[in-house]
Amino acid sequence: MSKTSTFAHSVYLKEQTVNAIETVTLEVDDTAAAEAFYAAAFDLGTDSWLRVRTAKDPSSGFRGYAISLVVAQPGTVDSFTETALAAGATAIKGPEKSLWGYGAILRDPWGAIWKIATSQKKQSGPVTREVDSVNVGIGVADVAATKQFYIDHGLKVAKSFGRKYIEFEAPEGAVSLSLYSRKFAAKAASVDPEGSGSHRIVLGGAETFTDPDGFEWEAA
Repeated sequence: MSKTSTFAHSVYLKEQTVNAIETVTLEVDDTAAAEAFYAAAFDLGTDSWLRVRTAKDPSSGFRGYAISLVVAQPGTVDSFTETALAAGATAIKGPEKSLWGYGAILRDPWGAIWKIATSQKKQSGPVTREVDSVNVGIGVADVAATKQFYIDHGLKVAKSFGRKYIEFEAPEGAVSLSLYSRKFAAKAASVDPEGSGSHRIVLGGAETFTDPDGFEWEAA
């Protein structure tokens, strides 16, 4: 596994009790360059949960999602931010304290938005390159309707805040899924909500389907 993975993406799949994200595939214009970037930026090698493939459809503006890497310490946020920027990412919002902790928001060279965050505001241990959990947060037109759609497809709700935010359960080592309204998802990512074309992300799980907002899943 890559250095990030104390977030262990592995054998839990055989004992999976709920539908969950097994892989995340990002569609890019240059797969070799993307693989090199994700390895340098976030230590995500070809043996991780992340995949890349060549984009087929155009995309512009906000793609409706952000990938969050949740870590233990502010120093880890700084470390990943530094290597991502050095590899070619751009900072939407540099590392800073917030009401919820400490984090940064980055855009990779192919337009995907990444959040690096911790609930801790002060460094209390050594800086590592470890990721505790990964979340994909998607913006949708109708949170309640999309919540029910995913329940019907085998996901179980872990947290629910009305029509504002839904988080689904994920087995240990899996990537979790969250729902926001598209406007709130864009606000949380500090970007304009306008966008069109392909989401350029495909989630790998137990079955193949497309959700009400056009996010694609493929049987992993």
